[in-house]
Amino acid sequence: MPRVNKIGHVVLNVRDVDESIKFYTEALGMELMSHNTERHMAFLSFGTQHHDIALFRAPVEAEQGGIGLNHIAMQIDGGLEELRHLYTRLLNAGAEVQRTTEHSTTLSVYFSDPDGNRLEIFAEKWEPETARQILREGGGRNEPLALEPVGAD
Repeated sequence: MPRVNKIGHVVLNVRDVDESIKFYTEALGMELMSHNTERHMAFLSFGTQHHDIALFRAPVEAEQGGIGLNHIAMQIDGGLEELRHLYTRLLNAGAEVQRTTEHSTTLSVYFSDPDGNRLEIFAEKWEPETARQILREGGGRNEPLALEPVGAD
């Protein structure tokens, strides 16, 4: 039976496509693949897919928040040290970081883009099957993660 095996890409409605391009390229290191200024849209990639995030200009009357998307989680390569470097890059880019959390299976940083879209970058703590077993057994750890920016030691 066919099954979905991953999220292919995410499309976000944003107020200012250019401001969002700047944020995603500077804070997350994404590559701008395509930017159609006439249609007010852009496609960005982390380097392995044609695009991971697409940005479309939201209608002027669009309201932020409410029911809908809670957050987008993006897995990073590496562990705690790599997460610290990306955390520092987010802070330097002016991202609003809400929290840093140690979950049962991941080390996570939650933050917002310029339009208030909630995002998460995370490092896996376990191999996939171990992580799946932890969740099956009711793993629900959710504790603050002491994460110092690089250079603050």
